[in-house]
Amino acid sequence: MTATLVAQGLAGGYGHRTLFDGVDLTVSPGDVVGVVGANGAGKSTLLRIFAGRDAPQAGTVSLAPADAFVGWLPQEHERVEGETVAAYIARRTGCAEATAEMDAAASDLGDSSIPGADDRYATALDRWLASGAADLDERLPIVLADLGLELDADGIHMTSLSGGQAARVGLAALLLSRFDIVLLDEPTNDLDLDGLERLEAFVRGLRGGVVLVSHDREFLARSVTRVLELDLAQNSHRIYGGGYDAYLEERATLRRHAREKYDEFAGKKADLVARARVQREWSSQGVRNAMKKNPDNDKIRRKAATESSEKQAQKVRQMESRIARLEEVEEPRKEWQLEFTIGSAPRSSSVVSTLNGAVVRQGSFMLGPVSLQINAGDRIGITGPNGAGKSTLLRTILGRQQPDEGSASIGSSVSIGEIDQARSLLVGSTPLADAFEALVPEMASGEVRTLLAKFGLKADHVLRPVGELSPGERTRAGLALLQARGVNVLVLDEPTNHLDLPAIEQLEQALESYDGTLLLVTHDRRMLDAVSTNRRWHVEGGRVTEA
Repeated sequence: MTATLVAQGLAGGYGHRTLFDGVDLTVSPGDVVGVVGANGAGKSTLLRIFAGRDAPQAGTVSLAPADAFVGWLPQEHERVEGETVAAYIARRTGCAEATAEMDAAASDLGDSSIPGADDRYATALDRWLASGAADLDERLPIVLADLGLELDADGIHMTSLSGGQAARVGLAALLLSRFDIVLLDEPTNDLDLDGLERLEAFVRGLRGGVVLVSHDREFLARSVTRVLELDLAQNSHRIYGGGYDAYLEERATLRRHAREKYDEFAGKKADLVARARVQREWSSQGVRNAMKKNPDNDKIRRKAATESSEKQAQKVRQMESRIARLEEVEEPRKEWQLEFTIGSAPRSSSVVSTLNGAVVRQGSFMLGPVSLQINAGDRIGITGPNGAGKSTLLRTILGRQQPDEGSASIGSSVSIGEIDQARSLLVGSTPLADAFEALVPEMASGEVRTLLAKFGLKADHVLRPVGELSPGERTRAGLALLQARGVNVLVLDEPTNHLDLPAIEQLEQALESYDGTLLLVTHDRRMLDAVSTNRRWHVEGGRVTEA
């Protein structure tokens, strides 16, 4: 079925706060609309409204046809305790809901007292067939195997999977779905390069419309046909035609023109105001001089002075009229930026870490044997598919996991700063401010709050339990921790996950000025190009090769 989604005059937010207003958007078959903006601008809120999960503050969302099958895949892969992989995929594809609706409608068929049961069953059956529920069990193992997931979908629970495996199962759910309109919130998180390429091919191959939120710049560049920007700083929104790179160029041009227009207005107004002030001073000075030079109250001189004063006052009024007629131009607001630097520690020993024939076994998986040496100042980019052993390698290098064979040693005076993939440094029910202070006891409470505020974590964040913060907020808190602590070895495992685009660019700039040792694990293709490295490792099948 081809379907169209139409939003008119849409406003959304939470509580009494409006994040966006007056959004008009039509999503037709073949459209891929990328929604971009800073964290907190309302991107996920917009998708929830499109999905019918939240009501808009104003405006309407309509579908044509009205029974179009809309699929919404939220940002985090929810792992319900006791839910199997098969049940998770059935829920994410909408098959479970369609099956429940059809079963309920079939049950009503046997009750002659329920009017319209036949029509409801026919509708439910059509929905069930359209969802792909009829052959999901047959398609499921084929797609999982193609993604490298050889597992018992009916027997394995989602909570037992690694982050990379869960991301692959989420991708499988998307590939198995048969939605008319697809809403994707951060679908690239935790996907490796192969998964990203499959996702891109899937999105480009869809006949229906797609609305997606992503901070993966390369994915956006390869996938979207239009961009909807929610600009939190300007409290505005704008739709840009063309792809993501065209959006960047047009936005830069528009911002430059807006600044030039304001500067021209401000300069003209300042000049007129200054001239009016001079005219007023001349007028006042002329009256005072006339009084001094006319002690005998000479009527002719007094009349001349009065006329001169009136002429000056008229010029002042003309100048004020010109100021009033100026077309007001609002100054473009400066958007919030993550002013981020990485705290430095005294230099470590010349050799940071060494592995000699190291082998690490985890169940049926084996990393190694690996022999390598990391020297002070090395900047190493690490790539590889999910499950290849990258995180195991990092733990072994940092001395957090002892090898089963071979040896691992870490140098002296090594001060490690880390953003791990699970963001595990800041977890639990402790308020953010207290958790942060426990990790940096030398900082006073006021200093902690000031630092967190620079990372966009204000009063309503620092008092909340860490576990209730969004993934993006926890990531920013982790970056603040890096700034507070002195480090000479920096380990970043998928640092761009959950960060917005301005923060990613600021992180890249901070990494360029950081002169310590860097281990960077990322699938962000543009970050790999932007951050300079002197070594590249590729991890696959438990083996480490140096490019």
